[in-house]
Amino acid sequence: MSNKLNHSMSLAKPDAQDLSTKQKIAIGLGTLGLFILTLALFNTDFTNKGIFLTLALGLITTGTVIYANNAYLTKLEGIKNDGVWFKSISSRGTLGWITGVLLTAFYIVLYFYPHLLGLGSEGLANTGLISLFDPLSQLLSGRNASQWFVYGSLYTVAILAFGYKFILKYRHNRYQQVRTVSVMFFQLAFAFLIPEFMYRLNSGLPYYDLKSIWPLNYYIFDEWSVNGFLSNGNIGLALILFGIASIFILTPILTYKFGKRWYCSWVCGCGGLAETAGDSFRQLSSKKQSAWKLERWLIHTVLVFSVVMTIAMVYTYLGYDKNDFWLTRDLFIWSTIGFLSLVFSLVMLFKRKELGKDARYGAIGFFAVIALLLILHFTGTTNEVFFIKSGSLRSAYGFYIGSIFSGVIGTGFYPILGSRAWCRFGCPMAAILGFQQRLFSKFRITTNGGQCISCGNCSTYCEMGIDVRAYAQKGENIVRSSCVGCGICSAVCPRGVLKLENDRMDDRINPTEVLLGNDVDLMELVNKK
Repeated sequence: MSNKLNHSMSLAKPDAQDLSTKQKIAIGLGTLGLFILTLALFNTDFTNKGIFLTLALGLITTGTVIYANNAYLTKLEGIKNDGVWFKSISSRGTLGWITGVLLTAFYIVLYFYPHLLGLGSEGLANTGLISLFDPLSQLLSGRNASQWFVYGSLYTVAILAFGYKFILKYRHNRYQQVRTVSVMFFQLAFAFLIPEFMYRLNSGLPYYDLKSIWPLNYYIFDEWSVNGFLSNGNIGLALILFGIASIFILTPILTYKFGKRWYCSWVCGCGGLAETAGDSFRQLSSKKQSAWKLERWLIHTVLVFSVVMTIAMVYTYLGYDKNDFWLTRDLFIWSTIGFLSLVFSLVMLFKRKELGKDARYGAIGFFAVIALLLILHFTGTTNEVFFIKSGSLRSAYGFYIGSIFSGVIGTGFYPILGSRAWCRFGCPMAAILGFQQRLFSKFRITTNGGQCISCGNCSTYCEMGIDVRAYAQKGENIVRSSCVGCGICSAVCPRGVLKLENDRMDDRINPTEVLLGNDVDLMELVNKK
């Protein structure tokens, strides 16, 4: 193998611009697989849908594998982002915009016009692209495919195929390899296969992505979902209790020990697609201060909306008589207000100085939520919240946040806004975990400023828009609520300046002021380290 390696270190003409013969063949195979799916979309009558579906997905996967092998196994291990700004698809060029438009169009059709994909209505058989997936859906769950099954299948194939490509690209970094295997496993098992098996075993049990925790799984506490769980005895009750325990017990403990990366970079399907299929677009995330300010306001606004809407939905199907059910509306709303007040008080008591002026913004948000909950309590009815039909509000949340933001913009705009637009600006789960990470997590990215050469790789390839280089130049630990701990900044650093660590809480946020010998006992400082 060593005599086949390309040892070129040319900076003037990056080798990544040119496609080799094998890469062209690989792209041709993948295009052929997409062509079969396109034929199905236009109602081509395949005699054996199972064979043609296997052929289409197999060609796409094989093409990706061949391309990855030729792109990375013919080069030495190490950073492989050379030429990324010379490619049209990864630098907002013509191919990038075309890809973005096609992805966005697909998501719009998927969410709002599934009949164009061939979804049968009112008992009619599927046609078109969706019918091509019927054999696989029948095999897994015993029912015909839906547009969501088609989406889940393509989503899973993308993570698996591009995950293999990602592993080869970062094969010099064990952390990246293990992390990628993790997201591939959770997507295949927990997001794709297990929900389908749950449907086959018990059609009355609400089936969903078991790794999607509230508020990302915003419908888990809807009345139809709760009734579905409770009607299935101990199994359903266990799933509800697991969902509640995940919110209030598991996620804080895991975030304390490992930071939000345990979920956002190791488990989450959105993050998994961003890290694998979206890896070629990670450098497109905006590092402007205006983008950072928009991110903070937008993601926390979505979180507040998600919290208030979930509380409102639970409130609408509770009663006033404790003889009917022990959890009455009064008890529920005042317990919720008490819990939120307790969290707010603890943050103000122990983290007020650390948060600085952000504490004032947090106080504004807290009082806004309490005011909304009080309005809900004194005006809400079984059918209306905030003088609006409860179903309409929930549908609006699912439409604007769950569909438009996370799907159409979050994924369709990969080639334009970068791979983590949804995670940065809209994901309420990322907001909660980021809040926990900023306040009490042992995770941080440490820096060795003396070794930094200011190449800018770390900032360029941070998909969350963090100016990592600014921290590295000052030797300051990176403790940011938006950081998902993907570790790419460390993987692309040529000097080993950045290191992902879990350590004690003391000195987690280190000062950036220059220390003079007469200002501090240096030996005492050294001994602390």
